[in-house]
Amino acid sequence: MVRHIVAWNHKDGFSEAENKEHAEKIKADLEALTQWIEGIIELRVHINTMPSGNRDVVLNSLFHSEEALAGYQTHPEHKKAASFIGAVMQDRICIDYFE
Repeated sequence: MVRHIVAWNHKDGFSEAENKEHAEKIKADLEALTQWIEGIIELRVHINTMPSGNRDVVLNSLFHSEEALAGYQTHPEHKKAASFIGAVMQDRICIDYFE
């Protein structure tokens, strides 16, 4: 199995209300991918991060294999979600590892 964790910060220039709306859309869009993409064991997006952290939105997901993760990353529905994320988020970090 492969754990895939990605985290972002809000881009500057948006209001607090816009940031909240963006985070909720990201959560809904990414979590919906479980119905479209095979190979996802679990996928959760956390938008209520603690002040002690340094990222605003966190994706924590688990895939059956590297091939499943690759399929997720190239799937049209994921690319659609990623396009929106790129427009409203910055400072992306990614951690992938075998479990």
